[in-house]
Amino acid sequence: MTTMLSDRAPSASSEAAAPRRRRGDMGVRGLIAVAALVVAVGSVVPLIAVLTTAFAPDALPRYTEFFTSWIDLAILRNTLVLGALVGLCGTALGFLFAFVQTRLDVPGKKILHVIALIPIVSPPFAVATATVVLYGRRGVISNGVFGVEYDIYGLDGLVFVLSLSLFPVAYLGLLGMMRALDPALEEAAMNMGASRWQILRTVILPLLAPGLVAPFLLLFVEAIADLANPLVLGGDYTVLASRAYLAVTGEYDLTSAAVYCVILLVPSLVLYFVQRRWLQRKVRTTITGRPSGSVHLITGWARWPVYALALLAATVILSLYGTVILGSVTRVFGVDNTFTLDYLKEVVAGVGLQSVLDTLRFAAIATPIAGLVGLAIAWLVVRHLDRTAWLLDLGGTLGVAVPGTVLGIGFVLAYRPDRWIGPIHAFPSLVGGSAIAGGAVAIVLAYVVRSIPAGQRTAVGSLTQVHPHIEQASTDLGASPLQTFRRVTLPLIRPALLTGLSYSFARSMTSVSTIVLLVTPETKIITSQVLSAAGTGRYGVAFAYCTVLTALVLTGFGIIRVLVGTGAALQRTATSERHKT
Repeated sequence: MTTMLSDRAPSASSEAAAPRRRRGDMGVRGLIAVAALVVAVGSVVPLIAVLTTAFAPDALPRYTEFFTSWIDLAILRNTLVLGALVGLCGTALGFLFAFVQTRLDVPGKKILHVIALIPIVSPPFAVATATVVLYGRRGVISNGVFGVEYDIYGLDGLVFVLSLSLFPVAYLGLLGMMRALDPALEEAAMNMGASRWQILRTVILPLLAPGLVAPFLLLFVEAIADLANPLVLGGDYTVLASRAYLAVTGEYDLTSAAVYCVILLVPSLVLYFVQRRWLQRKVRTTITGRPSGSVHLITGWARWPVYALALLAATVILSLYGTVILGSVTRVFGVDNTFTLDYLKEVVAGVGLQSVLDTLRFAAIATPIAGLVGLAIAWLVVRHLDRTAWLLDLGGTLGVAVPGTVLGIGFVLAYRPDRWIGPIHAFPSLVGGSAIAGGAVAIVLAYVVRSIPAGQRTAVGSLTQVHPHIEQASTDLGASPLQTFRRVTLPLIRPALLTGLSYSFARSMTSVSTIVLLVTPETKIITSQVLSAAGTGRYGVAFAYCTVLTALVLTGFGIIRVLVGTGAALQRTATSERHKT
């Protein structure tokens, strides 16, 4: 049976269904209220708390001190330099891997692709810990192989670690764009006598300009907002995120921490919205808008130096993550390689078991909430809201636009016990004994708001590909908007839900900067345990936590894939059937 959709005026039956749709709109209003509440409590209130504290009368002199202090200005310069270098190096590395995948005729592309994705499922500071062991002053490679006592702590170490940790973001974006480029343009340039280098410089790179700028800006924001790696590998190279963290934990100065957060927030928000603008640009490269022909892969000698660079980067990645795995089952990796399961036993059957169980429990609670709320916000923004759509869309993306350190300090400022009065104190077991801040509720909420944007952005893209008439047909038959969303829309955008849930689970399991200030002796988190172990030189324990954490994330991906599925239920009619009435 073929269902026809048209743009004709509403029929009598659709007018009769209007009252039912209006009654169903109460469900939409309720969904708007829930989404707005999650965004407000998780993002807006903590951000307002930071701004209120940072611009209080007693905090204003702190800005004068900051911009007249050579030490504080050096910290600001350190932050911006780190962001710029990581943006450049990470984007260049992502382009290298994407170029090898799409333009070189070389073996082992699938293996390179898998290696490039490894940092996505690992803790953010696993690379930092392994780097210290391999390339530190007494590193297995730097000192053991080359006899050099190289000081990896500082800017060079941070750029190295953050670039390797974040480049998959640039790689995946550039890979999609390079596969979508029309090969006819390159073929035309070749027919006119252009060399491969000229084609790269005058055809490919100009067409990829938005695809290069967007990941650069995103990596810049991620780098300046990172907290875990500067704490492990920063040494004397202090950045704003670590300075704000130390102001809270070492100096107990929340006012100065809020001031540092505001100064960090300005470049983060500006560059985040700049990169969103780049991502929203539509670049038309051909008249038809569709690629034609096939790519002429590079087969000459010039492919081998490029391929060698990619293999070198892949080897470094494998060495780092191999160190994490081997370090978890050896006494002292590189010094005493005696096999041992003591570290893994400590994590899965000893004192670390509680942190594993707590992290899994919090992530299991936060993952479906973040995935569904992100999906709901996208559906409301695309289908049901008009003038206020941008406001809810902005609120949903605050979780990634605002640095995690800023949100974490915002939770402390907004929800610490002395700011709460009344009924909240009647439920100490619910909130971990210290209002919301420092309890299970705070950690789950932080996980949720940091994970919503991924599912939201993916769902927005999927919804724009589903014609509104498909949902209109359901409502014309009497279904409420929520029934239509559950029975019609959700099956069509199931891949977006899968992406949102997978990202949410991975982000929750590996998050550090937002929740490091919220953990208590009653709420242990794996990432905070890794940070503590690495900070005290117990690298074997840190590696064991990282190994277990990576295994849990991969297992979670498999479970989510089985529960949600991967296919969409969208059925398209053939061209010949469009003429049926």
